[in-house]
Amino acid sequence: MIDPTGDLLPIWQPTVVVDARMVKRAQDTHPEAAPLVIGLGPGFEVGRDCHAVIETQRGHTLGRVLWSGSALPNTGTPGRVEGFGAERVLRAPGEGHILPTHGVEIGSRLQLDDPIATLNGYTIRAAFPGVLRGLIHPAVEVRAGMKIGDVDPRGEVQNCFTISDKALAIGGGVLEAVLSAPSVRHAMLSHNRG
Repeated sequence: MIDPTGDLLPIWQPTVVVDARMVKRAQDTHPEAAPLVIGLGPGFEVGRDCHAVIETQRGHTLGRVLWSGSALPNTGTPGRVEGFGAERVLRAPGEGHILPTHGVEIGSRLQLDDPIATLNGYTIRAAFPGVLRGLIHPAVEVRAGMKIGDVDPRGEVQNCFTISDKALAIGGGVLEAVLSAPSVRHAMLSHNRG
């Protein structure tokens, strides 16, 4: 169930809620929303916002379940891949709706300075050769500085259509939290008796 505003929580009364919005700051998530509430990454604190936090920062603790405290703080810089960091991320130069360049889509091979999309007449270009791994949908209104896509310097098109190592680690952490939480077992047993 994808419910970014949480409107369906009182109706569905789920056993587990995963806040995967990746907003990197405290929002409106609270532990009373379900028997197990899990927050992904920075901005969540166990007890205040959720029951468990999953670490999302690359490194030795990526994907770990934290039952106390909070995730490592947001560095503001994407992890380096093949020597590229912040330049991998495409950011909106202003507000509005992006318009992808004709023929450019996720998985497209790009060369330095290839046009990727436009926003209000400004052309967003590739900062280095690679593959377009992500691009925000044109229907989404963007604001200046917002992440709108990314280019992968490894050049592996199939990586655009498979789950990344980071996503697998984070997903594994969520699964570990769900399977090990006594509150989930208790809720499931209560449900089966009813």
